[in-house]
Amino acid sequence: QVQLVESGGGLVQAGDSLRLSCTASGRTFNRRTVGWFRQPPGKEREFVAAINWSRGTTYYADSVKGRFTISRDNAKNLVYLQMNSLKPEDTAVYYCAAAESLGVVVPLTSEYNYAYWGQGTQVTVSS
Repeated sequence: QVQLVESGGGLVQAGDSLRLSCTASGRTFNRRTVGWFRQPPGKEREFVAAINWSRGTTYYADSVKGRFTISRDNAKNLVYLQMNSLKPEDTAVYYCAAAESLGVVVPLTSEYNYAYWGQGTQVTVSS
């Protein structure tokens, strides 16, 4: 089992930065791809970024590429999402998720590949 807790959300202005953290527990966390998803108000949940377990290969949604950076510290069971140049359209509840399968190296951008989810953290970007 893997348990995830997000932190670091808040209210910021357009152009500001935030760093979200995902703290994990569970022995198998370090062998799972971890993703960040977000759910804007009134919309479906969408993929933001993912990082695989082995070489730390990263994947991003086009909407955040160049502005957001995902990273992980396996020694501390932490995954980060550094968000720069925030825009009002980045406003959403952000979720951290860990993949259902161990040792996957292909990109996992669908929420259906993830079995473990945090409770979410709110990010609000004002214009």
